[in-house]
Amino acid sequence: MATAQLTSSSISTRNLPLFQGIRPYAVKFSSVGQLRVGGLTQRLFQGLVVNAATVVAPKYTSIKPLGDRVLVKIKTVEEKTDGGILLPTTAQTKPQGGEVVAVGEGKTLGETKVDVSVKNGTQVVYSKYAGIEVEFNGSKHLILKDDDIVGILETDDIKDLKPLNDRVLIKVAEAEEKTAGGLLLTGASKEKPSIGMVVAVGPGSLDEGGNRKELSIVSGNTVLYSKYAGNDFKGKDGSDYIALRASDAMAVLS
Repeated sequence: MATAQLTSSSISTRNLPLFQGIRPYAVKFSSVGQLRVGGLTQRLFQGLVVNAATVVAPKYTSIKPLGDRVLVKIKTVEEKTDGGILLPTTAQTKPQGGEVVAVGEGKTLGETKVDVSVKNGTQVVYSKYAGIEVEFNGSKHLILKDDDIVGILETDDIKDLKPLNDRVLIKVAEAEEKTAGGLLLTGASKEKPSIGMVVAVGPGSLDEGGNRKELSIVSGNTVLYSKYAGNDFKGKDGSDYIALRASDAMAVLS
């Protein structure tokens, strides 16, 4: 297994907590050094900067998204559990939701003008790796496409999610406790299920003419879905949920 070693004489990481909340300003290598990977050596050039996000200068007082893009103010990371236990930075869950604070003018499909599907003030859940993060007015925001918004969530329980476009919300089936031969499985050896019941569906995707295409699955269907698709969530009842595109559901089981 290859190992990596930084031999540059100075690495500036001020204001950069580990993993969560990496400040967008920069990770800067302030001098020339070398990066060793196994037996290979690569030079690190002076002034190399890796940006995690964009900082909007205070002189700019507003951001207006273009086209079908949306500006979302990211929900603050939870620093404590429900029981009041302080979470270390590495254990804090990255938010996947926030409040819409600005929307673009929409887009045109064929001869149809299609507005953005959410409005200012809407609480939304978005795809885990969607958009570009910006620091604006002292808060973290995300600029993303309308299609990257998974659904609307006006409560604090994911089971109440209202999927948008071609997204569906699935309650994941519980993992098997035993093998077919009757052996008891531990938590680490339980295989993650790829089966669940559909609890909510979106209105469907838009075709090239701007018309909605109704989804082929409905609430109540039990489906088999792609193992690595979608966004995983934990419901307040302790159940696991996943929000994914309808195309990631491969079969209906009955």
